[in-house]
Amino acid sequence: MSSAEVLLQGPRLRLRPVRVVDATECYAGWMNDPQVNCFLESRFEHHSTEDLRRFITVVQADPDVVFLAIELNASHRHIGNIKLGPINRRHRFADIGLVIGEKDCWGQGFATEAIQLLTEHAFGDLDLHKLTASCYANNAGSERAFLKAGFVAEGVRKRHFLCAGVFVDATLLGKLNPNENPS
Repeated sequence: MSSAEVLLQGPRLRLRPVRVVDATECYAGWMNDPQVNCFLESRFEHHSTEDLRRFITVVQADPDVVFLAIELNASHRHIGNIKLGPINRRHRFADIGLVIGEKDCWGQGFATEAIQLLTEHAFGDLDLHKLTASCYANNAGSERAFLKAGFVAEGVRKRHFLCAGVFVDATLLGKLNPNENPS
């Protein structure tokens, strides 16, 4: 199933493919906001709407990436994005990364719900064996969202990321497909 066909529905959110028309000033604002992007590797570049359009086009064409907009069910407001990939089809694993760009939506469990929806899709529809994620150790919100979604801390990469002039650890998280028999 290609990213262009994915629509995942949850209690408060729906995940649908990110479209070129989503590359608005609002989206560019998230990507350029130091509070929003402080834990994103994309923070090192300025992002225009044209840059975002090109990125969306390239990512949506990649069969090994699922790139979805996070929308509120009630208003269809685009509050962030979540990405699965690249998918390693040989070993059946992929990484998850996300951003909640709308600051008034922080701390409400939307990241956890989005992770859970994408996890169900990855294990059910895509038959993946394992999902991974990583975050800066000082990004408590991201780590909490993954742990609440059933991921476990698998390790630490010491002093791995430079954040605000200080090297911080990377927390490595993972989740195995619960529908598979352990071997």
